[in-house]
Amino acid sequence: MQRVLILVENLPSPFDRRVWQEATALRDAGYVVSIICPTGRGCEAHFEALDGIHIWRYDLPTEGAGALGYLLEYGAALFWTFLLSLRVAYTRGFDVVHACNPPDLFCLIGAFYKLFGKKFVFDHHDANPELYLAKFGRQDFFYRLMLWLERLTFRTADVSIATNNSYRRIALERGGMAPERVFVVRSGPSLERMKVEPPRPELKRGRKYLVGYVGVMGRQEGIDYLLRAAAHIVHKLRRTDVHFGLVGGGTSLEEMKALACELRVADYVTFTGRVSDDELLAMLNTADVCVNPDIATEMNDISTMNKIMEYMALAKPIVQFDLAEGRYSARAASLYARRNDPVDMAAKIVELLDDPARRREMGDYGRRRVMEELEWHHEVPTLLAAYEALRTPPAGKSQPSRAAP
Repeated sequence: MQRVLILVENLPSPFDRRVWQEATALRDAGYVVSIICPTGRGCEAHFEALDGIHIWRYDLPTEGAGALGYLLEYGAALFWTFLLSLRVAYTRGFDVVHACNPPDLFCLIGAFYKLFGKKFVFDHHDANPELYLAKFGRQDFFYRLMLWLERLTFRTADVSIATNNSYRRIALERGGMAPERVFVVRSGPSLERMKVEPPRPELKRGRKYLVGYVGVMGRQEGIDYLLRAAAHIVHKLRRTDVHFGLVGGGTSLEEMKALACELRVADYVTFTGRVSDDELLAMLNTADVCVNPDIATEMNDISTMNKIMEYMALAKPIVQFDLAEGRYSARAASLYARRNDPVDMAAKIVELLDDPARRREMGDYGRRRVMEELEWHHEVPTLLAAYEALRTPPAGKSQPSRAAP
């Protein structure tokens, strides 16, 4: 059981850092690793061998915005992923299908290959029913479909990997998985990638301070709240010495640019779109304060945001809305604004900008927490333990016979 096929849909590899960290950790442990993922900016090749890992990519027709858009996107992803998995099966081969959601449709591929004795690992990145509610706000047919697919995925999985304890509870309670088959592997940052570097003053656009953000420009990410906080800082508090650097792409990017113009803060905000790691690190290393404006929803309350730990890895003080998993990750490295209150977020940002000693103290605390507890290398043993669990049958079951691949 030394060959692994990783399936991922929402980001290309190696751009998806969690997936790439898992892939390289498995490779370093002696596994032969293949990945199937979509193409994307900087990842246009349909096949690439990178650091010993084989990557097969497919083109997606569109990035879904509405419910039907997501159905088209995920349907195309399922089709191309299955087709490419057949190619991998007959060339490099695999013993384990490691599926990262969204979507939860990949359990269908896992179930197919289990007929031939393969194992199925579910890597639970997003709670899709909660994600659907956050995006569309209704418990309709598609919401019930999300719940059904989630149950089917957990029922198919031999082992489930959760990103935090909130997701572990979903696996146990909604998914009905045995506790010994669920492993918490947090998305810890790699300090080899998240390097503290000298700031680049030109990114402040002539202003004294820079507020940094990295992440998706989508509806549930709360970029509109961040822009309203910026407008409050500039127009109500009359602070024209603050610039905002927003790194990332997504379905709402153009809408957010238009909102910045409407709020009369376009001159105070840089939207970079999706950029290279070097550009991302330059923006964050230059930032005086980093922010996470994720909207207070059930989805965001139970989700661990990679950006929080990346800010901490770079010793940046943070301002975010008060969400359960965000508070667990950052602790004293962050100030917590009232949920979905851009005025309070603005006040917290200015409070930190005007207190450099506190910024240093919070930043130092965050970096220590990453180094001592949250860095990726602390998570690798649990990932390998999850794979070791594949070698033993679940309690009360005998080892099944294996069909020929």
